[in-house]
Amino acid sequence: MSRLQDKFNELQSAHKKGLVIYLTAGIPDADGTLEAVKTAVDNGADVIELGIPFSDPMADGPVIQAASYEAIQKGMTLKKVLELVREIRKFTQVPILGMGYINVMFNYGFEKLAVDAKTAGLDGFIIPDVPHEESGDMKKVCKEQGLHLVEFVTPGTTDQRISETCTTADGFIYCVSVNGVTGVRKIDYSPINKVIEHIKKQTDTPCAVGFGIGSPEAAVDAAQRADAVIVGSAVVKLVMENKLDEAGKLIGDIRHALDKKVN
Repeated sequence: MSRLQDKFNELQSAHKKGLVIYLTAGIPDADGTLEAVKTAVDNGADVIELGIPFSDPMADGPVIQAASYEAIQKGMTLKKVLELVREIRKFTQVPILGMGYINVMFNYGFEKLAVDAKTAGLDGFIIPDVPHEESGDMKKVCKEQGLHLVEFVTPGTTDQRISETCTTADGFIYCVSVNGVTGVRKIDYSPINKVIEHIKKQTDTPCAVGFGIGSPEAAVDAAQRADAVIVGSAVVKLVMENKLDEAGKLIGDIRHALDKKVN
């Protein structure tokens, strides 16, 4: 069992919803990222999604785009992201997934990256610009290293593609709440809930809903059918503004709301 699998099993046993917090590596700087991870974990984050800065983050909205650009300007690289993971492992065993884009990973060399990521203490990857049909070789490399490769579904994903994704789903399935990019906004979660219901008939792999969640109320709404929620832009915005205490409070409030709703 991996850290990620253990965490979802623990959550299921406790009848709790998972809370995944996205943070951009290098924001507000390297040391600040470590503090942000500590704050997230201390306030109830179950999983950390660590963003690997890229110049053209196609799945991300204005906040994370700006964070990624700023991190690159401050010298954050994929190699330095792995160094951050090593530092994080000195104070927590929280599951950490590297969220990034394939261009950066191919330039590094994906097989080398998988080995180095495992050694550093990463638990897997989320790569939004690698479609299911083209992920086979990467899944093989990840499996050899004991890493997860998380896949995506959206409200527009066909039944056939959902079924194909379910056959190889690993870690959790990232359920995008709305067609579009990341960023806080009001979402109707009924379309993605229907997708989740379809998924749960075919696999026990957990489902995590992301995109648009920026408040305790939205998190509770998003968690209706899902096993976890993913919160990114709302937290990243506060971290960029050096409002770490406010970021911690937001995470804690979401954790409390999720626990109260379930229990």
